[in-house]
Amino acid sequence: MTTWQLVRVIAGTFILASLALGLPGSPVFHSQYWLGFTAFVGINLLQSGVTKWCLMESILAKLGLRRDN
Repeated sequence: MTTWQLVRVIAGTFILASLALGLPGSPVFHSQYWLGFTAFVGINLLQSGVTKWCLMESILAKLGLRRDN
């Protein structure tokens, strides 16, 4: 798996987990403040799309995952 693929898997997992923890109808609801984390991930995805730079991708590359240029 390349870095860009794993970034999307991680972002999707973070979004789904934070929605599950932040929506009152969820069986694993904890606090509505988790919705702020959902917004944080979305802002980072938007930023990486505009600037073509992603911190998570850089971290994964340093950990040895293959970049797909």
